Amino acid sequence: MKPPPSSGLWRTIAKMQLLARRLVEGFSTGLHRSPQRGASVTFKQHRPYVSGDEVRHIDWRVFARSDRYYIREYEQETSLRATLLLDLSGSMEYAGASSSSSKADYAKVLALALASLLVRQQDAVGLVTFDSKVRTFVPPSTRPSHLQTLERTLQKQLPGGETSLSRVLKEAAPRLGRRSLLILISDCLEEPADLIKALAQLRIQHHEVLVFHILDKDELDFPFQGSTRFESLENQTFQLDTDPAALRSTYLENLAQFRTELSAGCGRHRIELYPITTDEPCEVALTRHLSNRLARR
Repeated sequence: MKPPPSSGLWRTIAKMQLLARRLVEGFSTGLHRSPQRGASVTFKQHRPYVSGDEVRHIDWRVFARSDRYYIREYEQETSLRATLLLDLSGSMEYAGASSSSSKADYAKVLALALASLLVRQQDAVGLVTFDSKVRTFVPPSTRPSHLQTLERTLQKQLPGGETSLSRVLKEAAPRLGRRSLLILISDCLEEPADLIKALAQLRIQHHEVLVFHILDKDELDFPFQGSTRFESLENQTFQLDTDPAALRSTYLENLAQFRTELSAGCGRHRIELYPITTDEPCEVALTRHLSNRLARR
């Protein structure tokens, strides 16, 4: 059995939690485009601003008239229900020479950062981990202790096994409940047509879908040289001894076609696709993508 993620990974997660607290104010609307459009929020009253209140709730019109800060209170707040779908199949175990972590460890940090953003907005967030089937299901919750529950779950889960994204999405769909925000974090190594069909079905069910497509830089550049043995991380019986130079051109063409089909399919069904490589610091990638999402609103 492989050891659990290093303490260095969880120090990184602690930094991401700190980052999440700083990002909440600026990016809350970046994640918080609830698919439940039209839900009413009824204004209740004003109250004086106190230290610790969120600046976004200040009524600036009242400030202009009175030169004092007042917070707008509402009878009912519309909260978001989100579920993180985390791929922990064998292929996510890969870590290239230029990467500081595997795709799986990177995905865990990203998942916890997104969970931190959502929980601190008092939104309900759940977690599904999977390989060829659903491994764990943590129902969405807004409890203050829920982030620790998610972190403990992530610490226990190690990558391994084959994957079938389309099958898992179909299996998980009935447990996702009413329409919500679904965030898939995966290397998406599946036939694009099958994956897009499964994601499109979630859109038909009125879920909003985001896909964080995680790849290692080696998978983009195919930098291997000299006689090399390639071993499958999902099927231990498969291995190939070859000269990478003979494969590189065909591999890169197939990869480009795969990424084009995935991007086009997501675009057709209004699914937001965020490509990320593990050599980019997680906080940089998250900030960039949430900034772009916010700018489009």
